[in-house]
Amino acid sequence: MIAEAGVFDLAIVGGGINGCGLARDAAGRGLRVHLSEAGDLGGATSSASTKLIHGGLRYLETFQFRLVREALAEREVLLRLAPHLVRPMRFVLPHHPGLRSWPLLRFGLFLYDRLGGGTTLPASRTLDLIDTPEGAALKPSFRRALEYLDCWVDDSRLVVLNAVDARARGATIAPRTEVVAAARGDGLWRLTLKDRAGRREIAARALINAAGPWVATMAGRIAGGDEPRVRLVRGSHIVTRRLFAGDRAFIFQHRDGRVVFAIPYEHDFTLIGTTDCDHDNDPAAAIATPEEVRYLCDAVSAYFATPVQPADVVWSFAGVRPLHDGGRDAAQKASRDYALELDGGEGRPPLLTVIGGKLTTYRKLAEAALDRLAGPLGLTAPPWTARVPLPGGDFGGRTMATLVDEFTRACPFFAPATAQRLVRLYGVRASEIFTGAAAIEDLGEDFGAGLTEREARHLFDAEWARTAEDVLWRRTKLGLRFDALQTERLSAFMGTLSKDGAA
Repeated sequence: MIAEAGVFDLAIVGGGINGCGLARDAAGRGLRVHLSEAGDLGGATSSASTKLIHGGLRYLETFQFRLVREALAEREVLLRLAPHLVRPMRFVLPHHPGLRSWPLLRFGLFLYDRLGGGTTLPASRTLDLIDTPEGAALKPSFRRALEYLDCWVDDSRLVVLNAVDARARGATIAPRTEVVAAARGDGLWRLTLKDRAGRREIAARALINAAGPWVATMAGRIAGGDEPRVRLVRGSHIVTRRLFAGDRAFIFQHRDGRVVFAIPYEHDFTLIGTTDCDHDNDPAAAIATPEEVRYLCDAVSAYFATPVQPADVVWSFAGVRPLHDGGRDAAQKASRDYALELDGGEGRPPLLTVIGGKLTTYRKLAEAALDRLAGPLGLTAPPWTARVPLPGGDFGGRTMATLVDEFTRACPFFAPATAQRLVRLYGVRASEIFTGAAAIEDLGEDFGAGLTEREARHLFDAEWARTAEDVLWRRTKLGLRFDALQTERLSAFMGTLSKDGAA
């Protein structure tokens, strides 16, 4: 029996964007929160996205107006909360004469401009592609386009910083901790956890299953829980060397009705995605299949003057989206909205199952979930996350350029590209990480691409990074710039930190 003093108010299973956003919101309202994640935070779907904060222009075609309206409003909120992670990006939509008509595209963007209400981003406009920088990379047959603004985001850092803030507000964040069983007992949830130290038990007044593509698997470990209606849909992406100049992204129509994005990525690369394929296997084994790689290459080659071939791909990744199964025939038409299923009542501790959701709407999902649990938990504290920046995001009216300039003066030994990267990752907290350093030698070993021992230690101590993969592909995105030897050196260093005593 666990003493009441050790009981959590809320146990959350899943350390993706939904779970970490829930942990932050709940901890900030005074709840005692425990979050378990079987792998690394944001290690699955939440780090395998197209990396957009957007309303979802194509969702208008399936009449998901509520979702688009909410997402566009959240776009404004996240621009304020995390200006180091979220930034405006212009999207160019060339008109393809054989596909959606010009009047239809104009009308769709007219709705898109207005559904979000007040916005700080400019409205859409018409572009002439002839002899312009926007048209230079495209085939000459594309003569006009529409341009609109949405936002780009560092997806996995958005996850981690929600967890960092949740911990600062009292939450217990436990990555690499698997929930092997959960059952109601004595008016509480009893969870059996397994980590590298062995098995242990915790108790909580309420349980949230936010396990993403493993939500049904987790439901099978919860005694008395119903299996949720989930459709697993794989979205694959490819990355190539930079295909076009400038900072604009492209959104291309495909003949099958889908749209494909080509987005400037990490300065020297182009990110292309995504696909929509039903996924029947283990989500952890999801990869971009050769067929999907060819599909994405063909989709953008229909527009770019220089065709893109599978041989041009330098990296690919895939994530599995857990969508609510509404019975639609095509995977691309399944709703991206979230669903919350509550099981409780009659004095039983509640179980809330989270299905679906998007990066853009994770904060609203958390508010809706806590609203559903407010009665059983006696929660009276109001929502607060729309007003408080994420760690590093309190710019105090300064611009990103101003912060980079301040950081460069404080740490003049960093190369300009590295200084900009560090401010993008850590915001106003960048200078704190390197306090006391007077020269680059003070930061320890340079593993490559400006990643120093000091930064790697910070990611270990403050952001739960335990492996080279955690650092290179989720915390920093430097994996594209590391070779095998550099990765091996970093891996050995992270192993040493773990042996010295990991949290």
